[in-house]
Amino acid sequence: MAKPSFSQEVANLLYAAKGNPLNTCIQCGTCSGSCPSVEFMDHTPRRLIGLVLADMKDEVMNSNTYWYCASCFQCTVRCPSDIDIAETMYALKRYSIWKHIHQEGLVGPTFSETFVKVIFRSGRSFEPVMATSYLFSSGLKEWIQEAAMATGLMLKGRLPVLPPRIKRLDNFKRMIGKVIPLGGES
Repeated sequence: MAKPSFSQEVANLLYAAKGNPLNTCIQCGTCSGSCPSVEFMDHTPRRLIGLVLADMKDEVMNSNTYWYCASCFQCTVRCPSDIDIAETMYALKRYSIWKHIHQEGLVGPTFSETFVKVIFRSGRSFEPVMATSYLFSSGLKEWIQEAAMATGLMLKGRLPVLPPRIKRLDNFKRMIGKVIPLGGES
């Protein structure tokens, strides 16, 4: 059996998503014109879809476009070909994390990996652990401000000291482990 092309791998990630596949894109640019984050992206959403369809995996994976997606869904709602472009951005994020291929210096990959690991360990998000995944990329002044705010929230009972856990955590872990490749996480 032949190894699927990059565009086929992305299509497989989108298989369960509502909307049409990427190959129905007419390259009209409506997604790019609707995107509030496009000025921060190194490729417009339209161009990124074209790169995926052209199997230009290295250029897509080295892009910051899907990490800068604001998840506002304007592109998806306005797409005349009914492509779920926002879900495409999520799929590229997942693919990037699973394959450990992404631009250096981006907060998104580290934050996303930390989020999945925190959810996997307790079944819930826990902000103090999440913050440490990106907090040290800021300067000392920002770190001190965040630490002071977190301390205040903990003292007022707004931020728990220990992470909450869900019931039947082992069942949850088995379910998540079948859906998300966790790289040996147990």
